[in-house]
Amino acid sequence: MSDERQTARADFRRMMKWIVVAAVAMVIAALLYLHATGELTRHMVIATVVGVFLSVLLGSGLMAASYFSDKSGHDRDVRDATTRGDGEP
Repeated sequence: MSDERQTARADFRRMMKWIVVAAVAMVIAALLYLHATGELTRHMVIATVVGVFLSVLLGSGLMAASYFSDKSGHDRDVRDATTRGDGEP
């Protein structure tokens, strides 16, 4: 089971790297859109960078965490701990 968790951990790190890349791309796209539709102020840029980056990171990161939990066997451990011998909770 240790190998399963190590593999899941490596997959999670790889997913998080791609999520950060996607978040940076979304920030750039949002700033380009805002620049095309009007002038950018310093506060607008800061709010956009923080808001878009954290929103994408939070949403995607939580989904990646659920995949990690399933792949690493944590879900199976909890299921086994909470079920009786006949398979019923």
